[in-house]
Amino acid sequence: MRAALDFIYRASGGLAALFITGITVIVAIQVVLNLIDKIAIKFTGQGVGLTIPSYADFTGFFLATASFLALAYTLRAGGHIRVTLITSRLAAPIRRVVEIIAVIIALGMSTYATWYMGLLVLESHEFGDQSSGMVSVPLWIVQTPVAFGLAVLTLALADELVALFRGQPASWDGKGDNLLSE
Repeated sequence: MRAALDFIYRASGGLAALFITGITVIVAIQVVLNLIDKIAIKFTGQGVGLTIPSYADFTGFFLATASFLALAYTLRAGGHIRVTLITSRLAAPIRRVVEIIAVIIALGMSTYATWYMGLLVLESHEFGDQSSGMVSVPLWIVQTPVAFGLAVLTLALADELVALFRGQPASWDGKGDNLLSE
């Protein structure tokens, strides 16, 4: 089970990396197209008008997708910001209780967000909602990876809670703590 869960978290993180790469490629191509246009204006007095239609919309969609797909992977890697000013000074048993409470709260919030994002995807599909850019995209296509990323985060938080109840250390223990002392 552990290997399957870790694969899901890594796969979600890998997909996020692919979407970040997609953003980079789209922006780089648009910069080259803008450069070609500027050169054409310089030599002919008139631009060519090269552009990727709705490139800003697509990069925004890709950013939302990447951000949400990366949540679970980042949690497991200890990359989320944690304020340890107080918890680092607590005795180990009390710190464990505080961590369990924090994970329960995060799991509740994540479950709520996942549920309602899923409902939004269904509603957008049912009503045929479309994006408003030059290239109109069905919104349910854009919203589905966000819902999936939230679902994987919810799974990771539930996994974390089970591990904490079993007495195992949190997956983020010792990862990224106290960056000022390194």
